[in-house]
Amino acid sequence: MPVQMELSRIIISEINDQQVIYLKELDGPRTFPILIGIFEATSIDRRVKSFSSPRPLTHDLLVSVVENLGAELQDVVISELRDHTYFARLRLRHEGELIEIDARPSDAIAVAVTCEPALPIYVNEDVLNDVLQE
Repeated sequence: MPVQMELSRIIISEINDQQVIYLKELDGPRTFPILIGIFEATSIDRRVKSFSSPRPLTHDLLVSVVENLGAELQDVVISELRDHTYFARLRLRHEGELIEIDARPSDAIAVAVTCEPALPIYVNEDVLNDVLQE
């Protein structure tokens, strides 16, 4: 059963290759970090802070393409943790059909915060159990 989470913190470091975002359980105390790249962290941070860009950035482009093809972005599910790597699904609806697209969690979350309103972010319960036991 997926648990709804929210983006609670973004840590951008100019001296490290890996950046960190924290997800927090919406109706509970659980939280965990995900290491991401600088470009995705910057994209997420810009959106959270409502900074605009004169031209569409990559995640803006993706949202625009999906919408212009007549589909609706629905949510993000962080579905699996395998060998210390998270896997996510960007879920959308097109003509009533649910379509799940494999994505890195960082890109899926960047798309989620690009949407107006932001898409819900879910994490499978077994992923939460695995990450909190490490």
